[in-house]
Amino acid sequence: MKKIFLCVLVFASFNVFSQKATIAKTVNVNQQRLQQRISELEKFGKDSTGKGYRIAYTKGDQQGRAWFIDLMKKARLEVTIDYAGNIIGKRKGKNPLLKPITFGSHLDMVPDGGNYDGCVGSIGALEIIEVLNENKIVTDHPLEVIIFSNEEGGTIGSMAMSGHITAEGLKQVSQSGVTMGEGTRAIGGNPDSIQNSVRKKGDIKAFLELHIEQGGILEKENIQIGVVEGIVGIIHWEITVDGFANHAGTTPMNMRQDALLASAKLIVAVNEVINSYAGRQVGTIGKIAAQPGAYNVIPGKVTMGLEIRDLSYDKIWTLFHDIEKSAASIATASGTTITFIHQANESKPALTAKTIQETIVASAKALGFTTKVMQSGAGHDSQEIALIAPVGMIFIPSIGGISHSPKEFSKTRDMVNGTNVLLQTILKLDKEQ
Repeated sequence: MKKIFLCVLVFASFNVFSQKATIAKTVNVNQQRLQQRISELEKFGKDSTGKGYRIAYTKGDQQGRAWFIDLMKKARLEVTIDYAGNIIGKRKGKNPLLKPITFGSHLDMVPDGGNYDGCVGSIGALEIIEVLNENKIVTDHPLEVIIFSNEEGGTIGSMAMSGHITAEGLKQVSQSGVTMGEGTRAIGGNPDSIQNSVRKKGDIKAFLELHIEQGGILEKENIQIGVVEGIVGIIHWEITVDGFANHAGTTPMNMRQDALLASAKLIVAVNEVINSYAGRQVGTIGKIAAQPGAYNVIPGKVTMGLEIRDLSYDKIWTLFHDIEKSAASIATASGTTITFIHQANESKPALTAKTIQETIVASAKALGFTTKVMQSGAGHDSQEIALIAPVGMIFIPSIGGISHSPKEFSKTRDMVNGTNVLLQTILKLDKEQ
């Protein structure tokens, strides 16, 4: 009799375990709800012409945030706004002593931007909560949906959370025309106490961000899920080329100190240096201004902006020093002077956690999706949170590689795929203590 009872008990325990395993594998996000909410969010912040202007701190941003907060409350999240204006929705876990698994993105957009950058990750994060509620799944770890404030204007919310926002930074004018401090107050934060938004290392088990790729690699290679290995560092330099302004009609070609001609040669040299190394580094001269700016005057001065991005901070500087050498040769040959001024607003590379990368890959493959480990050429809130917690990023394809544009678009099926991978990754991480 004891043997029979033991067998029944073992079978029952195995059956319960199997049911839990099955639930973890078979729960899926709601495609219709996901797409509907993307469509609803795009209505906030449009101007009279239909263009999207949900810039951080504006009326459209405030309306979009209020709409999202209402959805979070309906999903039974405990919602607060921290001193930096970040929206945080908490869901209790079975073990309150465990560190929270956090995930989310941002709702604000660039001027005349698209409807998917940040939005997919935010709405996808809320969809995870909806699915867990509907399937009565309670995780061991507490969960937090985090919607960061003003990502597009300088990752202000995530910088505050990582402890890198300064009083001087809060005085800077945002894209909406108010200072960062004034804008933070307008969305429910408190710039005077913003240091209280800081999370310390060890406060968070992991942070996950679902995002559109914002490039065309996944679509071109027909890959469903991008697994981000790191977010590139970005360094800017202001370049000044000083020549000599002179009469364009009376100065022979071999007697000129043409600052614009020297600049053109430097632009070509930048391209050659960047392409001379193996890897995915990029370098761009994205702005240029010539003085005095007349048809009949040889340009005497040119200012340009140089940007270099790569996953390796040291490699960025190696590339820059090679560009400096090319500039010195160009200056000597052209009779000009070329100077570089390093700008203070640099961002250092941030690597994602290898273990989380592996978990994302395993989750995606278990769902039958193709994957590619890749770097992010754009900055994200994850870049700041990586300084205080292990992070992981999931990319989905961007059609045409277009982003920061009204033509930005990702297919509903790809959004569903990415959100399902996010869900399964969270469930796998939850099994870890």
